[in-house]
Amino acid sequence: MVPNLNEAFKMLDIFASCGAQSFVVTKLELEWPGHKQKIWGKHYSLDDLREKLPGIVRTSGIKQPMKLPDDSEVMTGENVVIRPMGSGVAFVQLDDLKTQEQIDRVRPAAFIIHETSPGNRQAWIAVSGVPDGKEQFKEFTRRVRRAVGANDKSASHATRLAGTENWKTKYLPNPPTVTILEAHPGRIMTPAQLEELHLLAEPERTASVVDLRPHRASRQPDRERQWPDYERCLLGAPPASSGNGPSRSHADFFFCKMAAQRGWSIEETEQKLLEVSEKARERARCGDDGYAHVTATNAAAAAEEGRRRSRG
Repeated sequence: MVPNLNEAFKMLDIFASCGAQSFVVTKLELEWPGHKQKIWGKHYSLDDLREKLPGIVRTSGIKQPMKLPDDSEVMTGENVVIRPMGSGVAFVQLDDLKTQEQIDRVRPAAFIIHETSPGNRQAWIAVSGVPDGKEQFKEFTRRVRRAVGANDKSASHATRLAGTENWKTKYLPNPPTVTILEAHPGRIMTPAQLEELHLLAEPERTASVVDLRPHRASRQPDRERQWPDYERCLLGAPPASSGNGPSRSHADFFFCKMAAQRGWSIEETEQKLLEVSEKARERARCGDDGYAHVTATNAAAAAEEGRRRSRG
């Protein structure tokens, strides 16, 4: 299928209507489990991207031969991913919305809902008045995702560009085209409006109240502390929603929670996760530097909550 430039411009205009002033654009190779390789990435102002968009979209649809790990060869185009940015507005991404109930819950607040592949939908909410600061924004986003029940709690705030194809091996030879389902240009919410719509969950305990000092069972030299076995975490994880093997997000969380229980700090666990987890390294390569930190932080909080309950 030929990429649809009109749809690509439409998505750009919708984001711009809600305050997006610039975008990080990334092109990715054909994806398969464990492989998400960046071709290039660049930051564009809105005006510059409008000028460059026709060439970006056109070249994404040019098929080139690519060799797979089994030595077979396929013809593939390129994935186009955009990450919107603007001052005074926060863009909250709700990914992997699979049920109609989730869509209905978020519809009154979302400014765009689109489908990246059959049955896989995303919604975006633009919010003004979100507290400044990276960690504050992450916590606000987590609260919205918990309220909606979004499955991908570590979504990267970047999305595939409408009108372009979703190049993954599981969709070959006919990759689906990213399609806009609904649009409400200019819709910007406030935290108070989200609360009225029951789209803002209560705050969780933050990392600042998590006591990560080793407890009695863990007060031992670092050389005696053992890291959890990541492969066992992977074996014990539930199936991935895609049906391709275990859920690596769950495995990462289990690993980090066990590490916290053994006395490792958030910073130590975050670095170790990047060593042992293919998914964490993948996210970092694609510009999502917060995935490992968020996973380690949430797991540490869960471990501390478990200790608190056990103490009665």
